[in-house]
Amino acid sequence: MELVFLLLLVAIMASALASGFPVAFALPGSAIITIGLAALTGEIFAGDAAAYFAQGGPMNWLTAGVTNFRGVYWEVERDTLIAIPLFVFMGIMLQRSKIAEDLLVSMAQLFGPIRGGLGISVVFVGALLAATTGIVGATVVAMGLISLPAMLRNNYSHSLATGTIAASGTLGQIIPPSIVLIILADQLASAVDQAGMARTAYFKEMTGEFTMPSSFGVSSTSAGDMFMGALLPGLILVGLYMAYILIMAFFRPSIAPAVPFEGKYDRKFAMRVVLSLVPPLTLIFVVLGSIIMGIATVNQAGAIGAVGAMVMAGYRLYDGRPGAFYPAILAMGSLVTVLVLTSVHPINIRALHTTADLVAMLIAIAAVIVFLVAIIWSGWRAFVTDDTLRGVMVETAKTTALVFIILLGAAMLTAAFRAFGGEELVREFLTSLPGGFWAQFIIVMAVIFILGFFLDFIEIAVVVVPIVAPILLADPSANITAVWLGVMIGLNIQTSFLTPPFGFALFYLRGVAPAAVKTLSMYKGVIPFISLQLFALFIVGVTPQLVNYLPNRMSLTAESAPPPKNPRLQNCIEDYVLATFRKDGDQIRAAITDAKTWDISYLPKSVQNDLKKSFDAAEKSFPALEEAFATSAAIEEAAKTYRPLHVEVRATQREIAKHVAEIKELEDRLELLRHSNGEQLDAAEKLSARIEKLKAEQVELEAEIPSNWEPDHKAFTKVLNAEKKARLTYRRTVDTGYETVAKLQATLHDTDALAALSGAIEGLTDPITNLDPKDAEEAIKEVEARIGEVVEAGSIRSAVAKARRALRNKTPDREKALEELQDALKIYREELAWRQQAKTAIGAKLDQYEGAIRNTIGLRLLERLPRDIALDVAACQSSHVDISLYF
Repeated sequence: MELVFLLLLVAIMASALASGFPVAFALPGSAIITIGLAALTGEIFAGDAAAYFAQGGPMNWLTAGVTNFRGVYWEVERDTLIAIPLFVFMGIMLQRSKIAEDLLVSMAQLFGPIRGGLGISVVFVGALLAATTGIVGATVVAMGLISLPAMLRNNYSHSLATGTIAASGTLGQIIPPSIVLIILADQLASAVDQAGMARTAYFKEMTGEFTMPSSFGVSSTSAGDMFMGALLPGLILVGLYMAYILIMAFFRPSIAPAVPFEGKYDRKFAMRVVLSLVPPLTLIFVVLGSIIMGIATVNQAGAIGAVGAMVMAGYRLYDGRPGAFYPAILAMGSLVTVLVLTSVHPINIRALHTTADLVAMLIAIAAVIVFLVAIIWSGWRAFVTDDTLRGVMVETAKTTALVFIILLGAAMLTAAFRAFGGEELVREFLTSLPGGFWAQFIIVMAVIFILGFFLDFIEIAVVVVPIVAPILLADPSANITAVWLGVMIGLNIQTSFLTPPFGFALFYLRGVAPAAVKTLSMYKGVIPFISLQLFALFIVGVTPQLVNYLPNRMSLTAESAPPPKNPRLQNCIEDYVLATFRKDGDQIRAAITDAKTWDISYLPKSVQNDLKKSFDAAEKSFPALEEAFATSAAIEEAAKTYRPLHVEVRATQREIAKHVAEIKELEDRLELLRHSNGEQLDAAEKLSARIEKLKAEQVELEAEIPSNWEPDHKAFTKVLNAEKKARLTYRRTVDTGYETVAKLQATLHDTDALAALSGAIEGLTDPITNLDPKDAEEAIKEVEARIGEVVEAGSIRSAVAKARRALRNKTPDREKALEELQDALKIYREELAWRQQAKTAIGAKLDQYEGAIRNTIGLRLLERLPRDIALDVAACQSSHVDISLYF
């Protein structure tokens, strides 16, 4: 019965959408109707409202709905959705203020004189508008109204003109900032959690180990990561479009002729081009650049974009009037003032210690006030000129409300789909396909492509992605990143926008195109661009580095970058270290050999021993790393014969696990029936027959496992364990080889700081002798705190603390406190003596040695990766690595 209600759910939804019923209500409405019917039917015929639900019941569904509602509107973790109205506002404001129109006209005049130049300008402007709006319909309509008449007047082929405009308008789906990418990031964030739990459970089931290494976890994503991941694929798509137009114009000049500019290429023209091009480019750079450089979050960048668009609208709407640029000049001037001021003087209202601090703060406050005045002024202009601001706000509210209502409705639909076992059916179907991950992925992409004929991108993102993404992300054989999956889905959705006869971009363009342009010409025009999009999809599919590199680079070079000891970074770091060892190993070995000849007899015994151990460990790190890579090579060699067996057996074992789970469920149901009335005897017999059949199939499946599986699996597991042991040995070795050196270096660097404490420690005699014990304790605490700031001065601090504790007793013992202080001074002088001697004798040598091993042997213990190494590791991590053999 669950399957019947699942089919009913899909049928009601499809019927509602086909009849033109609003999507925002069709999705939750179909869920509510089906859930209600299932609960009512169960109550009437089975006496249980949850009888015909595969998971939970109507109350579980209602609880999930409330949770989703709260998640969309109140969960702090989903605050990225706030960026949607901000980017929508930015895009609509730029279009309503005719900045987009100016850009199209200027670019057409600039590129027009070359063959295909008008088409190139449309693609170029489409890319810029995509980077400011992310709204397909608005972009296609705007370019259709502005550029299509110009292209037709200049004898452009109808098919090429309409195809260029439609394809360029869809770039907003993939070029950041894009609403599609924001919604995909939001949906994939929860999908990653589900996939992570599924992969962990699979690891435990297959290996019997309780914990899965964190390096095997599913990588998460965010809107910022999605923006960075989509940037290069978007630019590749733009390049393909431009190349196609230029090639067509070269071989067939008649379909894309040159359009001579009737005016003059003088200073006035140059100023018009600059004024049309530079502000939008600057806005794009500021918005995306602030995200890339980690200066702003996606929400903050959206706010920057919205304010920047309003300032730009403020001068464009007053074009030709006196003082049109005054608000923009005030805004830019105040921003430059603040930037310059913060770069030359720290601004902190809580730290106003000098007159210079106060003056800097007052200037900054004045600049901020001027900036606010400029924003208000620009907003007022947008408000009073053609009611632009009100129109933009209304359109932003409509679009945002639509997005959020669909988010909620789709969440209700997805919960109903899961309640009737739909997700499990999809999982079983995909995992049963021959060909592994790539077969599953191709099927999913084909379904999304077809759904794009009928559904908008929002519905696809919030209905399909939550169902299929956890299945694809959990697969360890592909080990894909959520960013790559999101970008691939985004590219796919973009492709479906152009596909005849239901492509949304075609409908938008048909609505503004003149009657002379036939619909068939539009269909012909988009086919080459669809082919280019599919080609781009293939390129990104086989080259995940195009997507993963920029997010990895942003993560590893940010202020909040993970430390080099992060488990996910180890293999790539070791690749880098091995390459460096093979390139510069002789110099590093020479530095180690030289260090072992130092005279360190004056150092404390414990320091001498630790330093000698570190030199020995540094020397051993070379063979240790070679051994680790030798074991990795052994895995690759053994995998050639083991992998087919592993794939076959794991597939069989998954089928066995499904049978075991179903048998357990049926046995539980059978037990309930046996304790009920005799009326259920027929049902009990059917269940018993089904259980026996499943048990027989289970036995058959178990017999299919090859006899050599156990010995071969054990042998391969030994190879895996050998690699794990070798890697751990290397990591412990290099940590030992660097830790003592770094600690001693920091200790010697603080020698002068320790020497400066001499008077403070000796001066404690007076407060111990003359002050009230409590006051003396406070004086000692202050000195303790200063000692604590010195590296490796714990022994001195502990000795001083003993003097303080002698004063804390019920009967303060000043004599004992003085004795303890003398002991502390003795320790202090001994410590200071060897530090000063070591600093003079080996201080410079130690710095030189640490520099020689820092970026190889010491790399794991650094606070963060050096920039050049971070870039190397980011490139290494950008590939997808098959980890299925560890499961």
